[in-house]
Amino acid sequence: MNRRVLVLNQDNSPISVCTIQRAFLLTYLNKSELVKPANGHKLHSVSQAFPMPAVIRLNRYVNVPYKGVSLTRQNIFKRDNFTCQYCGTNKDLTLDHVIPRSKGGKSAWNNLVTACKRCNAKKGNGDPERVGMKIKTAPFKPSYVLFLRELSGFACEEWKPFLKVKSKGVKV
Repeated sequence: MNRRVLVLNQDNSPISVCTIQRAFLLTYLNKSELVKPANGHKLHSVSQAFPMPAVIRLNRYVNVPYKGVSLTRQNIFKRDNFTCQYCGTNKDLTLDHVIPRSKGGKSAWNNLVTACKRCNAKKGNGDPERVGMKIKTAPFKPSYVLFLRELSGFACEEWKPFLKVKSKGVKV
């Protein structure tokens, strides 16, 4: 049971993804309601069967002060589909600063890409274009909804009506 459940705020805006166990508990304790069940799947107790949740909505509005994607190594890898942005391999991956830190480059979404160790060493402390290397997909900061929909790896058909943001030029 490694499926995930989309959690909606009371206003139907997506706020997180949780485990099936947590979603069932929230529903059972009347803290949320089942919006969409997982097609044909059931959760069984000793004497009852319950529909397995795919999307739940909280019964109370939760103020979420920051709805963004954290800048982490793993999230950069997910955004870049676990492939080197220079040669396309998926072996020996690391992070690369497009503009090196020694030249004023920051550790930010629009300056970090996934690179294999070989390409990272080849680029060294230089500009990719000067070294003759091209970035396959320009680095960008994903929106929270885009991250939930395309980059979290758990999206399912039942989520689509609730995650309506269009992605622009994203390879997934």
